[in-house]
Amino acid sequence: MNRATRTLIATALVLGVAAGPAAAAQAGPAGTPVSASASAQKPAPLISTPPNAVALEQSIAGLGADHKYATAAAVRVSGPAGDWRGSSGVSDVRTGAAAIADGRFRAGSVTKTFTAATVLQLAAERRVDLDRSIQEYLPGTFPDAFEPISVRQLLNYTSGIRSADGPGDTFQAQWDHRFDVTDPRAQIANALAKGPESRPGEFQHYQNINYTLLGVLIEKVTGTTYEKAVGQRILRPLGLRQTSFPGRTQTRIPGRHNTGYQAVPLADGTTELRDVTVWNQSDRWAAGDIISSTADLERFTQALFAGRIVPRQQLEEMFTVPEIFDFGTTRPASRTAGMQRLVLPDGTEVYGKTGARPGFSAGIGGAKDGSRLVVYTINSKDAKSEEPNRVAGAIVAAAMAK
Repeated sequence: MNRATRTLIATALVLGVAAGPAAAAQAGPAGTPVSASASAQKPAPLISTPPNAVALEQSIAGLGADHKYATAAAVRVSGPAGDWRGSSGVSDVRTGAAAIADGRFRAGSVTKTFTAATVLQLAAERRVDLDRSIQEYLPGTFPDAFEPISVRQLLNYTSGIRSADGPGDTFQAQWDHRFDVTDPRAQIANALAKGPESRPGEFQHYQNINYTLLGVLIEKVTGTTYEKAVGQRILRPLGLRQTSFPGRTQTRIPGRHNTGYQAVPLADGTTELRDVTVWNQSDRWAAGDIISSTADLERFTQALFAGRIVPRQQLEEMFTVPEIFDFGTTRPASRTAGMQRLVLPDGTEVYGKTGARPGFSAGIGGAKDGSRLVVYTINSKDAKSEEPNRVAGAIVAAAMAK
């Protein structure tokens, strides 16, 4: 395993937690005493212990060409109680070269968090009203069959809009069309021509088309391209120099990166690890085409959860799950504006976003109070599988352990 681990303990914080509410009064900003009772009013951090380095190392142990699920992974865990960094696996199965811990990768639907953050910034500036219908912002786009759909309903996937047609769900169908160039407005027209799937607000259905529409909304309101708007509002202010959007025609990942592979069964019963690194992502656009690094996504996640990207009032949209059911099931909805709520077996609530493109899986998120955050990338052998990603599950469980 090629890993570099580092655990930094915030000594003052740990001592403060250990002292508890019985501690003596502390000095305030101007030397004003702060009583123990006043200090106690601040909620304790959800996670106050350092990251479990042993569990994190085990979560990504043994990755490589012969591993069942993934060839490589890189993880970054952060919080006031300490940080951890680690990587494992190989960057190329032919050469066996060690995985590139700071390389770039396709982050898939993590793009949606950037899109949602941009819309919520515009809402904070009163340039977008979350309760106003998208039909008012984009006149002439929707057929009359659609009831008014609010911007908020696009953000939390309760719009009732059907998905657009694509090449198919199988890997082979997508592989055959991997260099197709897709126009997002043509996708929208295709989806809307099918009529509504359900009434707005009736169900939650995770569909990319919602965020394709939000990308067009961003362009309409800002008067620039989606890519430039997100760049000016998020990438540039945070210094995310390894984060980019491929646009309509770029098929390669810029800079150093691990190779992405798809395990493809062959007729003779063997399995081929097919290189799927080069791919056109225009069919995902504002819903899933971002390229980034773990360092950049960590910086983004820290700033987001701290309220430095989206003001606190609007940020609550990212932690609010609508009280309805998931489409076609009796499961309660779990998705928010740009993120998702996950309850771990020990009851810990985690908010974040995952993303997957062939050869690449990624995730960001953590505790709402920012006391523990995790970012990961995995070179999954079947990134778009409907089965839970076991490596990702192990990483999240280890990262969020108290």
